[in-house]
Amino acid sequence: MQLTVLGCSGSAPGPDLPTSGYLVEAGGVRIAMELGSGVFGPLTRLCDPFALDAVLLSHLHLDHCADFGSLTVYRREHPEPPYDVTERRLPVFAPAHAPTRLANAHAADRAGLATTDLTETFDFVPLAPGRYAVGPVDVEVAAMRHICEAYGFRISYGGVSLVFSGDTVPCPELVRLAEGADLLLADSAWRAQAGRANYLHMSGQEAGEVAKAAGVGRLVLTHVLPWSDRDGVLSDAAEAFPGPVTLAAPGATYTL
Repeated sequence: MQLTVLGCSGSAPGPDLPTSGYLVEAGGVRIAMELGSGVFGPLTRLCDPFALDAVLLSHLHLDHCADFGSLTVYRREHPEPPYDVTERRLPVFAPAHAPTRLANAHAADRAGLATTDLTETFDFVPLAPGRYAVGPVDVEVAAMRHICEAYGFRISYGGVSLVFSGDTVPCPELVRLAEGADLLLADSAWRAQAGRANYLHMSGQEAGEVAKAAGVGRLVLTHVLPWSDRDGVLSDAAEAFPGPVTLAAPGATYTL
């Protein structure tokens, strides 16, 4: 299994730093996990968008799904697609309201929204806790704790597992999902601050604590806000987790 980081900035892009987006390759399957602002271009350098086997969207905040609009235009408007996209619809595993939410980006007005149907080219699969299959790849889904419907993913193939927290605060559901995983890709938005009411994201320290509790092999920190102290987030996580810890960066690859 190989994980490639397309973008990793939290909430908003930074200079030369797109928001959340990752390419997972395993067992001949290619999965785009999140499609945040600015990641579609880097994706096309690595993979023909028509060759994707699935899209996973943990939740529908724009920093995780804005470039789904670019994928939609590519599939709907390309003059020479390699196959009929209405007959070979791309599976999109996402919260149940995804078809309407994502169609909003393509309707010129409220009246147009009534006739904008992305299901012609995408096969939307509503997420819920449980297990899904993308070819030979197993995807376990667990509900996370964010300010909207949000999920974490455990992707497994060939005896190895990658866990992505999505956006969440620390929670038992994430520890259970990540138990024994080879790699945890964890939301690490900021450094812990005394008195901060946290209902959005993990700090670097909290991500490290979750990784330690779950006994993961490796921790990769992602979704650091562009105004946060990246080096401080890393040092806090490394203090809490005894295993290897790195900051995600565009273009970085991890082979499991």
